[in-house]
Amino acid sequence: MNDWQRKSPLDWETYVNKMVKVATVEKHEYEGWVLTVDPVSASIVLATSLENEKTSISVVLGHAVQEVEILKEGNNEMKKRLSCIFAPEESKAYSPEELEKRKHDLKTWLETNHIPVTEQGESGRTLCVAGVLTIDPPYGPEECSSSNEIILSRVQGLIQGYLEKQ
Repeated sequence: MNDWQRKSPLDWETYVNKMVKVATVEKHEYEGWVLTVDPVSASIVLATSLENEKTSISVVLGHAVQEVEILKEGNNEMKKRLSCIFAPEESKAYSPEELEKRKHDLKTWLETNHIPVTEQGESGRTLCVAGVLTIDPPYGPEECSSSNEIILSRVQGLIQGYLEKQ
């Protein structure tokens, strides 16, 4: 086990949203902005910007990391850009106020139709239907998740119909 793997998740968190240079045991070097560090494998996920507003994602496996050098601190704008890399396209189009309105309107509609729904999570962003299905922002049929395929299909159909009437 190398020094990098011996670090704690709190140590790794200090590297997030910073431009780093990672040296590996194979004598390769990688540069990029740290998106996250996997707490199990100690692997580093790096993002590098290419031309055309495209972003390249690289993963440096934890066992291969020899040294990590911080090159640059991330400002608030960079932190915001990095946090949006894996966000679904649909959620980028809505402001927090619009997402809150969509959630409230869908929840009200479900309750009006006698479908039990609660809010879940620390911020209450996820809707939970009957304790077996969740709906994440931006609250469309694609954001529904359930292990019960019959319930999933039916609720997705209901939401699709609701959205088409809007």
